Amino acid sequence: MTSSPSASSLGWVYAALLVQVLISSGTYLAGKRAMAELPPLTVVLWRFLLSGSVFVLLLCFTPGPVLPPRSEWKRIFVLGLLAGPVNQVLFFTGLARSSAAHAALLYALTPLGVYLASLLLGRERASTRASLGIATAFTGVVVLLLGRGLESARGALVGDLLILAAVAAWVVYTTEGKPFASQFGPIRATAWSMTMAAVLMLPLTPWVLRWAEVKAASGAALGSIVYLGLLTSVVAYLIWYYALSKVPASRVAIFSNLQPAATAIAAWLLLNEALHWELAVGGGLVLAGVRLTQTVPARAAAAKA
Repeated sequence: MTSSPSASSLGWVYAALLVQVLISSGTYLAGKRAMAELPPLTVVLWRFLLSGSVFVLLLCFTPGPVLPPRSEWKRIFVLGLLAGPVNQVLFFTGLARSSAAHAALLYALTPLGVYLASLLLGRERASTRASLGIATAFTGVVVLLLGRGLESARGALVGDLLILAAVAAWVVYTTEGKPFASQFGPIRATAWSMTMAAVLMLPLTPWVLRWAEVKAASGAALGSIVYLGLLTSVVAYLIWYYALSKVPASRVAIFSNLQPAATAIAAWLLLNEALHWELAVGGGLVLAGVRLTQTVPARAAAAKA
């Protein structure tokens, strides 16, 4: 039986997660900037080619096994599939049709998804407060998706639905990645899963590499891909798995709630994205619903202590 983390170690975990939030908030902006010049799948492929190369070097020069145990290959394949071809392809395809602020708000549903997954797996028990939180968050998503009307926002609606599918993949990645990170440590858990993600993206290379277009892209677009490949896919993912190895998945996921405000303000300042009414109303409902849901496990745990 593992001991609970001390208050000081939790402080370091939460400080690291704040850094992860800042990096992740910039991900939406970097993605939009890169896709202003390059197709979504090209951006995703180059992101994983870059991050996969870094993780291979990390495995080679970090003490410990380079290759995972044979018994773990299936789990690594699933995690890599979720992190790469599923999550990121859906996310960037959706982001190209939607806004950075919408994407960040939809990703704020991550802790709600983790909680629902815990219910399905029998790790949590349902309650009235949790049900109210789920209903509130769902209402917020409906407002966010349909606030401007189906006809005037059809492209954004499709984009938001694709992002929602990406969020579902990220929820599974988070819940299934926690025991993996606890068993093998955050560095190897992240490196193995992200290297697998890069390998699974390779079959797309002949169609989406677009070397000539990438070579002709501006410094801002190329810098955005470097940001995505190094800061988001390496640093932020390492922090995410580090936190998962220390505290419950639902406590890690709740930090996703901090991203929407930072992303919306940055997108307004840097990308001239408008702050529409449905962003404030729908976003507020999403965050309120997530917060209601997240108070349930904490109080239940306190009651059992």
